[in-house]
Amino acid sequence: MNETSMKLAERMVSVTYLQQAAEARAAHEKKIKILIEQGKCPIDGWDDATIELLVNDFALMDSNNFRHNSGVGEREAKIFSGLVARRHYGMGHGVGRSGDIAEVQPKAAGSSLLNKLTNTMVLDVIRTVGVKKAAGCLVVPLATGMSMVLCLLTLRRERPSAKYVLWPRIDHKSCFKSIITAGFEPVVVENRLEGDELRTDVAEIKRLITSLGPESVAAVMTTTSCFAPRCIDNLEEVAKLCAEFGVPHLVNNAYGLQSSKCLHHIQEAGRVGRVDAFVQSTDKNFMVPVGGAIIASFNTKFIEEVGKMYPGRASASPILDLFITLLSMGVKGYKQLLGERKELKTFLTRQMEEVAQKHGLRVLNTKNPISVAMTVPSDAHTSLTELGSMMFLRGISGTRVIATTDVKTIAGVKFIGWGSHSKNYPHPYLTAAACIGITKMDVETFVQRLDKCLEKFKGSKAPVSVLSVNGDKEAVTSTGEVVDEDSID
Repeated sequence: MNETSMKLAERMVSVTYLQQAAEARAAHEKKIKILIEQGKCPIDGWDDATIELLVNDFALMDSNNFRHNSGVGEREAKIFSGLVARRHYGMGHGVGRSGDIAEVQPKAAGSSLLNKLTNTMVLDVIRTVGVKKAAGCLVVPLATGMSMVLCLLTLRRERPSAKYVLWPRIDHKSCFKSIITAGFEPVVVENRLEGDELRTDVAEIKRLITSLGPESVAAVMTTTSCFAPRCIDNLEEVAKLCAEFGVPHLVNNAYGLQSSKCLHHIQEAGRVGRVDAFVQSTDKNFMVPVGGAIIASFNTKFIEEVGKMYPGRASASPILDLFITLLSMGVKGYKQLLGERKELKTFLTRQMEEVAQKHGLRVLNTKNPISVAMTVPSDAHTSLTELGSMMFLRGISGTRVIATTDVKTIAGVKFIGWGSHSKNYPHPYLTAAACIGITKMDVETFVQRLDKCLEKFKGSKAPVSVLSVNGDKEAVTSTGEVVDEDSID
């Protein structure tokens, strides 16, 4: 209630009680005032009541929630389902305008304000956790791959004669397909094997820029976060090359925002050379549903151009999710999660080393800050894919078992050794990652089940391969024998 309503309420409720209520509400409103005034992520996370107070206020600022509004256009945020309306807090106009996703939407002052605040809060977090010189960012309702497409299309306008994107190999289809979707020709740069680790072949990138001609190269697309035994690309040296030859440099930082090491390399690359943008996923870094990404840059002009490249209005759902989550976490909460993740990465590595030693295997020696790779038995009775099936059957998700012999063709390009980031990696292996939100119990459960799976895999001639979809939780062995899930170790 406003001051006038509170004054009228004194006829029915004691002034003392009303003053207490007013002071309590003022505490909520003070947080909101500071947020709008500073545009920074709060240090301490907010309670749900304060967050909902603000979001509901924003919703009332959108025209579809005006009591007097009569919408006669083709898009008036008319929402049929009450469930859907409540899911979105009554905000249905989205963000941006047809010419720019970052523009204010005239019909949606509240949603526009929410969008602006989300971008400034995210930029504050990026600077706080490691990339201090980041100049701007844009949260888009696209996953990482399509966000890379948006960046590449922005570069196309600047370099209309460019044809190629140089891409140090990372075996993830969305990265490669983003280049194809943007209309460029990918040039795959194979990684160099040094010990157990796969590293960037900087000399080959330089040779390709020179031989193809800098003007024909749309960008070099490097990667930070990836599955071991691949490591973070040598961003600093690539950035120097891009600055020397005037070639744009895009960094796929999909889940690297949670890693201080990834962020350090981005910061340094921006300092010593050229980095046009670095792109990261919202769900992988902030524990929200899939559907959003953050495009950040050391150059505000590039961010503005990306915003103008987005066609049409955009969904506000991923932005609303991130806005609420940032307010709930606060800077302290996010930093605490990052610290816990880092500690659990060390714990995961140590636990996998113990299991590896028990089974005559070893953890590969890499400097990957998130992912751990461990060799797997290569002389077992069955295909290595069975090991992955065993773990999935026992509730272990996210692991990858790599045979290093698979071949996959994507858009006419053949990748030998698909999954291993290399055409001739010497060891089959499996990977596990310590990402934000992981718990000690997750690690302990994984290691216990991995141990049992390795025991069974090494000695089994009829391993479990298929889990039935009926309610009896049965599994089928390669010999066709049906067994109850409870009988599987």
